[in-house]
Amino acid sequence: MSPSSTPTARRLPDEEFELKETLLHGHRVAYRCAGSGPAIVLVHGITSTSDTWERVMPYLATRFTVIAPDLLGHGQSAKPRGDYSLGAYASGVRDLMVSLGHDSATFVGHSLGGGVVMQLAYQFPERCERLVLVDSGGLGREVNFLLRAATLPLSEVVLPFLASTRILDAGRGVGRLFGRLGIRAGTDVAELAKGHASLADAEARSAFVYTLRTIVDPGGQRVDASDRLYLAQHVPFMIVWGERDRIIPVEHGRAAHDLVPSSRLEVFEDAGHFPHVDDPQRFLDVLLDFIDSTEPADVDSKTWREMVQAGR
Repeated sequence: MSPSSTPTARRLPDEEFELKETLLHGHRVAYRCAGSGPAIVLVHGITSTSDTWERVMPYLATRFTVIAPDLLGHGQSAKPRGDYSLGAYASGVRDLMVSLGHDSATFVGHSLGGGVVMQLAYQFPERCERLVLVDSGGLGREVNFLLRAATLPLSEVVLPFLASTRILDAGRGVGRLFGRLGIRAGTDVAELAKGHASLADAEARSAFVYTLRTIVDPGGQRVDASDRLYLAQHVPFMIVWGERDRIIPVEHGRAAHDLVPSSRLEVFEDAGHFPHVDDPQRFLDVLLDFIDSTEPADVDSKTWREMVQAGR
């Protein structure tokens, strides 16, 4: 199947995935939810939204209850001044899932969302049936210069200019900027440009800076979950990565796989940072095969305590 083509399997109508809203702790949370059966929670990356899953959600929903939130600070969700740490995001995803009547789920996280679902699995292991990381943050120091530069002092002053209507209307200028940073033309540029456009909103821009500075500094990623990956040995664990990712290198996925030999690694040779967009059919195939070939985790408190006490 060629990159960016659309799967042909049975799917739910798009209107089933219209954005819904709920209030959690006084803040508006937007989300998409459709289907029935075991729950799958899809968590997007920074400056992205639940829309990033639009090529795969309708197909997954023929077998599962699919839940895809707009994280706080993103999309149509509220953008308060508050806690944008991975722990806060993980708690928010947990609260949304529980509010919709689901005690546990298979968690799929892309980029920032990978860090969020790893944190969720760590904080609430009883909620995590399976863990799927897609070009995930939080697995190594290296990250593209674009994100490192956005953490520098006075970035709040520069970002409004870079996200101004005049710059956004130029279009090709944004694409050239991403190209100079080694980001491949096509899906990656299109998806990043959508995120870049969202920074024209002052509240979204503030939330972006707050979030980014909790996980990245000018030298690279600050958060590294590698020292706790051993805890994933009792959870079905799959890593998906685009070989041509210039945002977070595929070597992070390979290193994580080496640390957890029981994990499954799927590298999409022709994909960049968004393999679920570049090749949705292959993404669906590997995700469904992974779910069908594994049993949901059931890590009790005694087992968890023993793992933590034993360490690596």
